[in-house]
Amino acid sequence: MSNSPFDLDDDTAYLQWREHKLATAPTDLGALIVEIGDPRRLTPVEHAAILERCRLANMAIYVGNTGDDPDKSIPAELGASFGLHRLDHNRGADEDAITSLTIQTDVQHRDYIPYSDRPIAWHTDGYYNRPERQIHGLLLHCVHPAEQGGENALLDHEIVYILVRDRNPEFIRALTHPHCMTIPANRVDGEELRPEQPGPVFSIRPDGRLHMRYTNRARNIAWRDDPLTTEAVACLKEVLHTDSPWHFLGRLEAGWGLISNNVLHTRTGFTDGAIPRLLYRARYYDRIAGS
Repeated sequence: MSNSPFDLDDDTAYLQWREHKLATAPTDLGALIVEIGDPRRLTPVEHAAILERCRLANMAIYVGNTGDDPDKSIPAELGASFGLHRLDHNRGADEDAITSLTIQTDVQHRDYIPYSDRPIAWHTDGYYNRPERQIHGLLLHCVHPAEQGGENALLDHEIVYILVRDRNPEFIRALTHPHCMTIPANRVDGEELRPEQPGPVFSIRPDGRLHMRYTNRARNIAWRDDPLTTEAVACLKEVLHTDSPWHFLGRLEAGWGLISNNVLHTRTGFTDGAIPRLLYRARYYDRIAGS
């Protein structure tokens, strides 16, 4: 017996884990928030408070005192204090691999929604990455919010797993298939910038933790063509779009940030004022240490 809660043949381990998860998972956005001083120099109490929320919900929101200071060491040093070091140098990121999320209209950014003011549907970051470059840690730091909009919905992927498995464990089997979800190659002017990338929605890390890769996009995506996968994906989408006690909605203000194990998230559309919206995004191959 594996004793893994994610083993479909081990109901005992799953039910024990499920009971504990649902008993301890926060159901109020306020329970995720930790007020801190300088994110670059967390006190032991601040660090412990953030880590405790990440253990319970795979995420925490910090409210720091740096305001609209654009120093990139703020997210970088906060991340490093939680064992997040291996940054993903994704296309569109800045030279230091931390991405400036703001409206950008140059050739490299204009065709990608994160650099626009348009809404972004449910996803985890880096769902198109190769297996060895999966994103396990995600940090967002707000330098300046939009004048209107730019809210994020947040949902712990472990909760999603429970809600889908409770409906039908076979849906989980379909969603863990290595060819469940394929992102087609990204080609621009005949040049392949990224190859086709198949993979599962749910997978288990070597340390036994659950990982999820997902995008709600309707175009440029290929789902495995079989009836069970079709049903499983429909169930998953229903879970994401049906409000629950574990769905959170909020907006990061200047000096605030989200640190997470790449939980599911969205972004509403927004309108800029005199000062453009600017968030820093750091994607890591690491998971939050101790969570």
